[in-house]
Amino acid sequence: MNKTDNQQKYWDKAAEHKEFPTPFQITEFEKNVTKKMNILDVGCGYGRTLNELHNHNYKNLTGIDYSQGMISRGLKIHPHLNLIKTEGDKIPFPDNTFDAALLISVLTSNTKQEEQDNIISEIIRVLKPNGKLYLADFLINQDKRNLERYQKYENKYDTYGIFELPEGAVLRHHTEKHIKELTKDLQQIIFQKTIYDTMNGHKSNGFYYIGKKLKISP
Repeated sequence: MNKTDNQQKYWDKAAEHKEFPTPFQITEFEKNVTKKMNILDVGCGYGRTLNELHNHNYKNLTGIDYSQGMISRGLKIHPHLNLIKTEGDKIPFPDNTFDAALLISVLTSNTKQEEQDNIISEIIRVLKPNGKLYLADFLINQDKRNLERYQKYENKYDTYGIFELPEGAVLRHHTEKHIKELTKDLQQIIFQKTIYDTMNGHKSNGFYYIGKKLKISP
């Protein structure tokens, strides 16, 4: 999705060395999405989750990301995947195209409310009726390190939970209430809290969620 020039440069550079450890709950996903379904990974990075699906015999896979660095890395290490560099805020596919969509650790780097609303709205638009969204991201933490940086940047970004990393990224941790509000136009199937490793080797509260697009778009 669309980002500032500085943020895009950060993720292009990060593509060279960052590993994204957020696990994919393949068992839960397989309960809701069959092998033949058409799947879109929004903010696919270097394609690690799509490659995991490929290895589980899912074949109709498409990934999109605004970072050319991420797409280039993904195509190099996973040449069998369909990974596409995107521009702007629109998902470049018609309405009702996909049976399922993935959104894994993407909200954390799209920190503004309008960015997050647009991402979810666009995903709902391109999902078929009864299409599934698999969403995983980070929740607010209560440890000293996180509390200090939430407080430090709250006034700057007018949102509690947004913070800056020393290397330049601006990220966000979310309240459960915020995630529920963000996904209110989907029918929740599962919402499970968990603990994730971060890309910089820390632990963070997190969640994974599966929701269903209603037959009539909101």
